[in-house]
Amino acid sequence: MNSHLISKYNVPGPRYTSYPTVPYWNQTPPSPEQWKDAMKKSFIKTNSEKGISIYIHLPFCESLCTYCGCNTRITVNHKVETVYINAVLKEWAMYVELFQSAPNIHEIHLGGGTPTFFSPQNLKLLIEGIISKGNVIKNASFSFEAHPNNTTKEHLETLYALGFRRLSLGIQDFEPKVQEIVNRIQSYEKVKEVTQQARETGFDSINYDLIYGLPLQTKQSIMLTIEKVIELKPDRIAFYSYAHIPWLKPGQRKFTEADLPADALKRELYETGRILLENAGYKEIGMDHFALETDSLYKAAMNKTLHRSFMGYTDSNTELLIGLGVSAISDTWNGFAQNAKKVEDYYALLEKEQLPVVKGHLLNAEDLIVRRHILNLICNGETSWQNPWSKSVAVYYALERLQEMQQDGLVEIEPFHLKVTEAGKPFIRNVCMAFDARLWKNIPKTKIFSNTI
Repeated sequence: MNSHLISKYNVPGPRYTSYPTVPYWNQTPPSPEQWKDAMKKSFIKTNSEKGISIYIHLPFCESLCTYCGCNTRITVNHKVETVYINAVLKEWAMYVELFQSAPNIHEIHLGGGTPTFFSPQNLKLLIEGIISKGNVIKNASFSFEAHPNNTTKEHLETLYALGFRRLSLGIQDFEPKVQEIVNRIQSYEKVKEVTQQARETGFDSINYDLIYGLPLQTKQSIMLTIEKVIELKPDRIAFYSYAHIPWLKPGQRKFTEADLPADALKRELYETGRILLENAGYKEIGMDHFALETDSLYKAAMNKTLHRSFMGYTDSNTELLIGLGVSAISDTWNGFAQNAKKVEDYYALLEKEQLPVVKGHLLNAEDLIVRRHILNLICNGETSWQNPWSKSVAVYYALERLQEMQQDGLVEIEPFHLKVTEAGKPFIRNVCMAFDARLWKNIPKTKIFSNTI
């Protein structure tokens, strides 16, 4: 890859799990009444036809992975499990009461933290409590994230019996010295064991999370990791760029920028992994994702039904996503709301019989247009603005900003249509930034995002 382009475009930028991105949500969040109204309207509009998605954040981990950018609580005290589950179920009951009708559950995802920190029995208690107040629709999609070291056969069998069919294992890297510096140590043998047990149990989609750009990574170590991954043949792979944000995540100060691969090498790590994966039959999807042709994520990409939410890329699109637990974000399509980030604050709001929402954003007309264009770009690599819903001043400003990227061969601009070229794929976040009206109206004076490449 052209090192000049990497140097030119490797600037701080959002990851676009939402638009507007969280730092650009309105300073004044929606009132509790406004948020409830937005939730109820979205539920009435979509529940019968599409159903709803549920994301449950389980924040506890027994040790801190120093690369991690997630909201976690480190503890070895497993007595926290029952208290937390009861709080999540109370929050869920408040939403069901608001809806005054049984939700049709299309999707459940358990994220963290480490969901398999919780015992199989407590996870059963949690999921049964969720689905007891709703209807699980046909072809529902249930998935969970797991740490290979504490995922037991009982975890797999319990969750499978509850309807889970997708599993995501956090691998990150198989090189011992990289595992040591980021405090994420698990053996190839353990990953292989959990993968085999999941397949024997009946899971039909297994994802591995990998990260490039970690401290002490080399081209050789990435090749070693990818070769081991290919041996185990997961159905999906998320090959993420490491986000170095020590000003937000102090655990990342265990190492310094000097330990990280330089810009050009970091991108070479991704390209090395990409070539190995594609030679093994994986197809690149969206940003930083790969799937076998037999996997539903690949089929969604081919059908242009791929969707991206706070849960990552999904093969279905429910407009209403309810986030339960600390720091979880809900999405009504027209609005976002995030729960309290501290466990104690989350509990305190629920004890007051209040939804634990502390910040949010109601999208205006321009937000909705820009959101759709950014989703089109990160899911399909292209977008159009011929239809009335798609036209905005923000689009025309974006086209002006993209002239240089067009000259560099990264995008193709035609009347009412924009396509990211093959050479432009590594820079897709930069393309999205051109559309980001809120970012351009208030360019940050300090670094709040990781670099784009």
